[in-house]
Amino acid sequence: MTIGIIGSGAIGTAFARTLARSGIEAIISNSRGPDSLKELVRELGPSIRAGTREQAARADIVFVAVNWTKLPAALAGLPEWSSRILIDANNPIEAPLFKPVDLKGRASSEVVADLAPGARVVKAFNHLRAEVLAGDPRSDGGRRVLFYSGNDSAAKAEVAALIEQIGFVGIDLGSLAVGGKLAQFPGGPLPNQNLIKVG
Repeated sequence: MTIGIIGSGAIGTAFARTLARSGIEAIISNSRGPDSLKELVRELGPSIRAGTREQAARADIVFVAVNWTKLPAALAGLPEWSSRILIDANNPIEAPLFKPVDLKGRASSEVVADLAPGARVVKAFNHLRAEVLAGDPRSDGGRRVLFYSGNDSAAKAEVAALIEQIGFVGIDLGSLAVGGKLAQFPGGPLPNQNLIKVG
């Protein structure tokens, strides 16, 4: 299983950090090109390397975390998805105004799915702040919870296995239309809920 990351902001970097801590290999990319990531990958260690957006998008699992308004450009012109998994870690809001985007009642992941035809979209890694996501998932005698949702059960199972591999506890919230809205920020009740499963 190969992993690619599109977006090297706070969430993309936090995800890369959790992978690096478990020795999991991945390619991280951004819109500025691999040279802009040299210092970051040096800090993260040998399992994470810099690549182009296209290289990251060829992975079996592609983690996408960019500013909402930059999503169309980030997902444009990529190789055919061919049922590869897209982990959607985005929220329909961004600095500096933090004004919610009007999605006409849809879950944000449904919008993302339209931008990546053929991808199996799983919503995950979007409900915790970056510094919490990057921290040790073992806390207070238990493990930190990560929510995920999607319309493809096999894709969700793969993401759930990855969540487990990096030390978190995954909780399946159901479909994108239901679970995606629960964990979506703004609007959902679950963002910033830093929950620990004990036992």
